[in-house]
Amino acid sequence: MEQNIGLIDRSVRIGVGLLLIVLAFIGTIGAWGFLGVIPLVTGIASVCPIYSLFGIQTCRREPT
Repeated sequence: MEQNIGLIDRSVRIGVGLLLIVLAFIGTIGAWGFLGVIPLVTGIASVCPIYSLFGIQTCRREPT
């Protein structure tokens, strides 16, 4: 799959994912916080399957 997540989107996803996981570990938001794995993985991989489904791309396209 091609990358479809830009730098800002990627940074936000990784930050939110980590925050949710940490909050789940310390018991603030419960087990639902482990859903933070989803934005964390998509941020690290720079690929979002939902973006691909709808044709959204937040990264710059390289000139051909």
